[in-house]
Amino acid sequence: MTALALAELADKAGIPAGVIQVVTGDAVLIGQRLTSDNRVRKLSFTGSTNVGKLLMSQSACNVKKLSLELGGNAPFIVFEDADLNSAIDGLMVAKFRNGGQTCVAANRIYVHEKVYDKFVNLLVDRVAKLKVGNGFEGVDIGPLIRSDAVEKVLSHFDDAIGKGATLRFGTRPLVGSNIVTPIILTEANDTMLCSQEETFGPLAAVSSFSSDDEIIERANRTESGLISYVYTQNLSRTLTISDVLESGMVGINQGIVSTASAPFGGMKQSGLGREGGKQGINEYLEEQYLLIGGI
Repeated sequence: MTALALAELADKAGIPAGVIQVVTGDAVLIGQRLTSDNRVRKLSFTGSTNVGKLLMSQSACNVKKLSLELGGNAPFIVFEDADLNSAIDGLMVAKFRNGGQTCVAANRIYVHEKVYDKFVNLLVDRVAKLKVGNGFEGVDIGPLIRSDAVEKVLSHFDDAIGKGATLRFGTRPLVGSNIVTPIILTEANDTMLCSQEETFGPLAAVSSFSSDDEIIERANRTESGLISYVYTQNLSRTLTISDVLESGMVGINQGIVSTASAPFGGMKQSGLGREGGKQGINEYLEEQYLLIGGI
């Protein structure tokens, strides 16, 4: 729907017909046509990792250039020296913006054991103030996009509770309504689905850690590598951990990282290439080497 609105606004703004085109219909058939036709020399896709892999496979037949911005499983790391109020501010936007339905949503929340209880209490207080309901009524959390999104949050909730998580805020999602009240789970661990998969909903699972080495290993224990969030007041730690985190972007004491002037993209199975900045323009160019002899 947003793409259709963009096309209409482009037309009203005077952009020539054909510069921006929106094709609706069977996504599988459209994807097959785009990947198989030699006239399409570059394909940029934003979506799930599984679909990205499929498009990559289909594009191999003609060695088509690709940019893929795929799924994430972002760690949100709060060290013992962090400004906790700032960290809560950052988590509220990184986790609950758009109801948690963003590829850069904080998915695994790790808090140092020394500040764990205080952080959780602050988080519960903030989440309790969120207004939930119809998206046209000035709310903070509106409905999820469709019923299977609710079912995924439900499966992550039940799995976590079954593996020892504690419900600190919210209620079990109800199938039949797309509105999911924000949920806070504590005592989460890395065996839970909410740690291994992208939840894509307003479920915040919090676990503790005790050392820098531990959290680096746990944060990197995923095939995704889109973005990481780190809260600390220690510059040396900031530089060290940013260097070893396997993610294309790192937000240091910031809950919103993306901007048009900076490269946006991930490592590992979170995609190929970058959007934004000069790096994003380079994705649509080819290098040509020219050697000229005597003329």
